[in-house]
Amino acid sequence: MFLDNRQVAMDSVLEALADSIDYFQDNLERLRPSLRDSLKPHYEARGRSMRELQELAREHLSMLPRDADVERDDYMWLWSRLKSFVGNESQVVIGELLEQERVLMQALSNLMTHPLPDALEPKVEECWKGCRALIRELYALQKSRPRRR
Repeated sequence: MFLDNRQVAMDSVLEALADSIDYFQDNLERLRPSLRDSLKPHYEARGRSMRELQELAREHLSMLPRDADVERDDYMWLWSRLKSFVGNESQVVIGELLEQERVLMQALSNLMTHPLPDALEPKVEECWKGCRALIRELYALQKSRPRRR
């Protein structure tokens, strides 16, 4: 089945949401406990938003769920681990999380250029605001980093 442009845009948002949640969960142990505690509520809210968006997309855009790109996940994990050898591990993860947010913001921006069903619009805007809040939090955590010895 071919997707129209709006469905492709929604699929990109759902994929970016899933990738960001997966990346955070896969790298929890690499974050200092204080960072983990600061970020966890954002990702829990993101998981709820993603499930709601998936349901709305299924209902209003006739979209079926799909799996994440496992090869990309493996590549991102390996690249991040390599960067950790030369930098502070928590800071490397924060940088990667910021990159995930950039990808999500681009996908959301693209989706917002298409006409959306009334039921979807508020959830997409909520996602946008959540993404902006997480970006602010990540930059604040990045600035408050402890110095490496």
